[in-house]
Amino acid sequence: MAPELSDAEEYVTAVLDLVRRIPPARAMTYGLVAEIVAETLHRGGPRQVGAVLAGSGDRYAHLASDGDLPWWRVVNAAGSPPAHHLTEALDALRAEGCPLSRDGRRVDLRRAVWFPDQT
Repeated sequence: MAPELSDAEEYVTAVLDLVRRIPPARAMTYGLVAEIVAETLHRGGPRQVGAVLAGSGDRYAHLASDGDLPWWRVVNAAGSPPAHHLTEALDALRAEGCPLSRDGRRVDLRRAVWFPDQT
């Protein structure tokens, strides 16, 4: 029998599970991830999603089933990846064929946004 998760671990697990489902060449915003997780858990917001993703490598490693979390597919409301990982994120998005803005510095959310009910 698996140990029961704390509220924080339950939230982290829900965020990580959703982010893992984002298909290549698609993206979600921190706010959209938060909204979808809140439909079930009734808590959290964009900043909490960012905190989960920022801590997913170390703090929440015991909750990650593998090291393949496509964190670069989660961007802010303007379509920008995290500033401190901008080059790495944009390189990964380009490699997947994700639609970007004309200047290539943001995700074109009108064309790239993904909702979990989509296949």
